[in-house]
Amino acid sequence: MKSSALAVRESFTQDSMILVPGGRFLMGSDSHYAEEAPAHHVSVGSFWMDVTPVTNRQFAAFVRDTGHVTFAETVPDQNDYPGSLPELIFAGSLVFIFPKQPVDLQDWSQWWRLCKGANWRHPYGPERGLKGLEDHPVVHVTFADALAYAAWAGKSLPTEAEWEYAARGGLDGAEFAWGDAFIPNNRPMANTWHGEFPHQRQSRFRRTSPVKSFPPNGYGLYDMIGNVWEWTTDWWSQHHRPDSAKACCLPSNPRGGPESGSYDGDLPQVRIPRKVIKGGSHLCAPNYCRRYRPAARHAEPVDTSTSHVGFRCVLRDI
Repeated sequence: MKSSALAVRESFTQDSMILVPGGRFLMGSDSHYAEEAPAHHVSVGSFWMDVTPVTNRQFAAFVRDTGHVTFAETVPDQNDYPGSLPELIFAGSLVFIFPKQPVDLQDWSQWWRLCKGANWRHPYGPERGLKGLEDHPVVHVTFADALAYAAWAGKSLPTEAEWEYAARGGLDGAEFAWGDAFIPNNRPMANTWHGEFPHQRQSRFRRTSPVKSFPPNGYGLYDMIGNVWEWTTDWWSQHHRPDSAKACCLPSNPRGGPESGSYDGDLPQVRIPRKVIKGGSHLCAPNYCRRYRPAARHAEPVDTSTSHVGFRCVLRDI
């Protein structure tokens, strides 16, 4: 008889993954943020990808089976953060807070709070649990938490190239995952911010949305854009590598790197590796963060969890 954990993992694979056929595509963009450039040609092999981001329901099954404790649920070791204030050493995570009026968009502290007791079980803080959020993407997960889930499920996390190729859904070179219009025929195609960020939200959902609330892309994948940012395995770099001068040397599913970067917040003396996250989130807005595009990318410290970052998995060579 199969174990319950194995049955759950096989169910996730059989019911919620789609084969993305390999191919060649134009990765990155020369028309937006500097870190997306230069646009360059890349090839990827075929792989299976989760139809949606991992949900709270799925992550709960993993935690029940393994007893995994996420980074946000663990009190940090102050030795890892020299110079930090003792009163800020507690188990918690970054939660988006709605300002009541317009604020300086250069000061992210106006809408982010390090909230004690916030974690995947309590995405908005300790006073609110997961009731009604079972089919929303899991959030407040670090890179290590995502890796642990992927290993348990017998899967992997995608590379940046795999993720971007899948997000494009076969529309090579298109601005968005669904074409070249942000809101075609006045129909929102993803859970992004409408209104003036960060104080005025006019979107259908106040924060995250249940997966599959918006149309899938050309490969049948949901929520590749908006809702939550998603972890990839690539180390952050300030820009892409250009096309090779030789046509024979097209990169095949390149892994970004080398490992670089530091967290440039309150503790600049602490160097923390960063990974690439993709897809934007429900907080991406035309007046602030226009990263609701397949080419968009952002650096996320591996030890940081927030209320707008999640992940999905892939399977290769099956």
